[in-house]
This record gives sequence, C-alpha cells and structure tokens, in this order.
Amino acid sequence: MDADEVRERAGSLPREPGVYLFEQGRDDTRRVLYVGKAVDLRDRVRSYADPRSERIAKMVERAGTIDFAVTDTETQALLLEANLIKRHRPPYNVRLKDDKSYPLVQLTDHPVPRIEVTRDPADGATVYGPFTDKGRVETVVKALRETYGLRGCSDHKYSNRDRPCLDYEMGICTAPCTGEISESDYAEDVEAVTRYFEGETGVLADPLRREMEAAAQSQEFERAANLRDKLGAVEALHGEGDTAVSDSGGYQTTDVLGAAIEGERAIVARLHAEGGKLVERDRHTLEAPDGEGTAGVYRAFIPQYYAERELPDRILCAESPADPDIEAWLESEGVMLGVPGAGREATLVDLALKNARQRGGTDDETGRLADALGIDRPNRIEGFDVSHAQGRSAVGSNVTFVDETPKKSDYRRKKLTERNDDYANMRELLRWRATRAVEERDDRPDPDLLLIDGGDGQLGAARDALAETGWDVPAVALAKDEELVITPDRVYDWDDDAPQLHLLQRVRDEAHRFAVQYHQTLRDDVSTTLDDVPGIGPETRKRLLRRFGSVDGVKAASDEELTAIDGIGEQTAETIRTRLQ
Repeated sequence: MDADEVRERAGSLPREPGVYLFEQGRDDTRRVLYVGKAVDLRDRVRSYADPRSERIAKMVERAGTIDFAVTDTETQALLLEANLIKRHRPPYNVRLKDDKSYPLVQLTDHPVPRIEVTRDPADGATVYGPFTDKGRVETVVKALRETYGLRGCSDHKYSNRDRPCLDYEMGICTAPCTGEISESDYAEDVEAVTRYFEGETGVLADPLRREMEAAAQSQEFERAANLRDKLGAVEALHGEGDTAVSDSGGYQTTDVLGAAIEGERAIVARLHAEGGKLVERDRHTLEAPDGEGTAGVYRAFIPQYYAERELPDRILCAESPADPDIEAWLESEGVMLGVPGAGREATLVDLALKNARQRGGTDDETGRLADALGIDRPNRIEGFDVSHAQGRSAVGSNVTFVDETPKKSDYRRKKLTERNDDYANMRELLRWRATRAVEERDDRPDPDLLLIDGGDGQLGAARDALAETGWDVPAVALAKDEELVITPDRVYDWDDDAPQLHLLQRVRDEAHRFAVQYHQTLRDDVSTTLDDVPGIGPETRKRLLRRFGSVDGVKAASDEELTAIDGIGEQTAETIRTRLQ
C-alpha cells in the first residue's frame, strides 16, 4: 500500500472506537501483519500514510488490505486488540512470546483424592502453587507419598482393581483401591498433606528428620544423605513465599512488573504476591517496541497478559505505561495501578527489575564497552535524564551503576527550572552534578563514564556544563529511536545483540524510569486550583492531570474531552471552565 491508498481506505472508516488490521494477501491466503486499537478509527488509520518508523513503513508497504471492527468503548477495543494479537501473532506487533505455565500440585476432586504434579489442573481439584522448581516439587510429592501413601494413579486405573499395584509394594501408596486402608483413614492422610501445603512444614519435615537421624545412627550414611536432601527440598518449598508485599489497604493479590530492553528483545519479569507473600515468579519475552522505551513494553504486556487472566487487586510497575485506555480499563475492573517511589513495594519493584535484567550469557559487558569506545574500563557509570510535562514539574535523575549493577544508595534527583527546553534542563542537571564534584560537596566517587539519555543535542548540553565547571569525565549519549551511541567524535551503530549496548541500555532505561517516577510524584502531589472545584475529588483530579498533563492542559481541553473523563459530567465540566478562567 502506498500513502494515497492508506488515505483512501481510511476515509471510508467510521469515527468510532475499534480495532484495525493491516493484512497481506487475500481470501484464504490472507495474513494479519499488524493489529492496532483506536479511539477514532479514521484518524488513526490515516496516520499510517506517514509511518512513524522504518519498520512500520515496511509493514504498510507489504499490506494489501485494511480490515476493522467497531467496539462500543475504548476499553473493549483494548481487550479485543490483545486477543487478536494472541490469535493471529502478527509479525509487526510487540507481542508476548513465551506465555509459560508453571508446575502445580493438585489433589483431585474424588472421594479418594489423587496427588500429582501438573501444569493443567482438573476441574474441582484443590491446587497448590505454582512453583518455579519442578524438580523440587517432584521430590516433595514423592516424600509425601512415601510418608502418607497417597495414590498417584489415574481414576481409570484406580477403579475395579482386585489387588494392589506396584506402588503399594514400593511403599508409596496405601492401596485404598483394594481396601488395604479405609477411606476415613486415607482422608486423615490427605488432611496431613493439605496441612503441609498450607504451611505446616513439620507435618512432613519432622518424620523425615527422625528417619534421617535413625539412619545415621545405624551408619546407613547413604540413606541418611538422601533423606537429608529430601528434607532440604521439603523445607525449601515454603521458602519461596517470604513476606514481601504489604497487604494493607485491602490488596490481597499484587502483581509487580519490571521491564528491560536488550536490543530487539524486551523482558518483563512478573512477581505475584498473595496475602503479603510471594507465591509466583516468571519472565516473559516480547519484541522491543520501536522508540517507545520501557513504557511501551508495559503498554504491550499488560493488556495482552491480563486480557484472558484473572486480574490481581493491584499492579505495581517500575514506570507508568502512560496509556489512558489501560488505566481506565484497570480502574473499571477495580485494579489499582501504581508506581511506588519508596518503601517495601518499591523494593519489590527493584527485585522485578533485577529479574528482568538477568542475563543468560557470561559476556564482560564493561570490558566490551571499554574496547568499543577506546576508554579505560568504566566500572562506575552514571546515567542522566530529565522529565517534565510541557515544562512543568521539571526534574532530573542521576543513577549509578557499579560493575554493571544499579547502586541505589548513590542515586540522586534534582528539581529543575520549569521550562520546556530539554537541552537547557540537561545543561542545568550536569552543571549541578559537576559543580558538586569539583567543589568536593558530593560524597560519591567520580564516575568513569557519564551516559546521557538523548541525542547529539543533549550530549552537547552536557559537555557544555562539563567544560564550564572543569569536570573531566568522558560522556556519551544513547538515542532512543535507533539506539545510536553518540560520542564527541563519532556515532556508533552497534548490533542489537552487542553486550556493550545492553549495558548502556540498562543504565539509560533506569535513568529514565527514575526521572519519570520523580516527575509523577511531584505532579500528583501538587495542590492545584482543581481542588476547589465542587465534585472533583483526589482520584478525578489525578485522572485529569494524567490525561492533560497540567492545569493549563485541563484549561485548554474541550467540553467533549473533559466529559470523556470518568466522573465528570457536563455541569462539572462547566464548573471547571469557570474556576480556571
């Protein structure tokens, strides 16, 4: 499709919410290339006449048709988009690739329950888990069967037996199938197993420990060692659920998300807590969104992952997805979406980020970076970014990585002059850091390398500040759109899988997250004239500021835009306009 064809097709689309599909081929050979959602289908599809990236331009060029579906609400469009991406797996969408399941333990819904490890529990079963270590779970289930004799056979094999099977001879089943144990006595053993999975570790650990000690006294050292290993697995299984999340405020279930981008790949780590305890951990892979940073990863992950799952009471992210549709959907479902700045929840977000940033290889990223840039090994790197809303609530972040790992105690942040000038803001931020270093008012060691979030303009502003203060530290910049590394002498376009690029990306993304978090904290805490408007409570005020960025943004909004915000009717919109004049 060329630009004229896109405009022609867009002109026939309705001005309603919905989803659109760019497709290649026709009839039976048709393939979905891209799925998107829109508040206004006509305007959104028309924008593809001037694609925002080279990748999307290639998609439009390959497409032969554009299909669409109208929805009643923007939330419906959001969920339909997620489901269509899952169904068609279009190559040009940022999509969730490894929707894994993890092992569970189930006691089947049967008068004589069966115990087994499964990833697909039966209807009506009592289920425990999920667990991250399948081998450990299998060891525990075997120990439970050896101690309490629960059956592991299928219902088909259990029925109509006239003699016990081999499991009975091996001592791992008490053979309720042939009446070797009564159903009432078997039920008492099932109750003991249930108590173990509900946290009473001694139900299994104590008999194992006694058996281990007896084997040692009898000098059966090999058997004692095996029992010791089983005991370790039995006690460690419950160690996966350490208290980590505050369960105050009525949040019984919490998901904590951390995202990291490495080249063309993005990783989201999810930690799930119930009743204040971590009960599940997993990692998921997506294609990295073009030029959208980690916020774009959250925007892609949240609707796709949760559209077909039960939502938690609360979702905590390292950075806001900055999508009003997602926020409205979660709010309508009673889910609190937050970006914690401090406390226990912030610590857990840091843990999720650490999980997302785990690397499978053993590349020396710092050494590769030194070789690529021709500098001494930069063991200590400081990253800088600025954040504001059209010049308001301007802030700067200064994060520190030591030996490729974030050092949170050396993070700093600064309020900046309110102005809509990224270059001036970066110059002010670096001048502040450099002046403190030169005057020995900063208690941190000098870094080996400075990383600026931005392009040539931001790097130039930072270098101006360094020259003014006389602080002699090498500085480079990392531009988001094409991931180009900019130095005073040249521009590097490293391969997406280059280890040295991954290190700089992690520093850049952390500086961006820390800046945005501080900016949002300042913006949301500001007492505004909106507080004096009757009918505007704290939650509605936050929605207005999230949607329009500032009081001036609210003032410039149309009546249609104001009344589209949940909780604002025509009368309240008119009152807002009157008070803000």
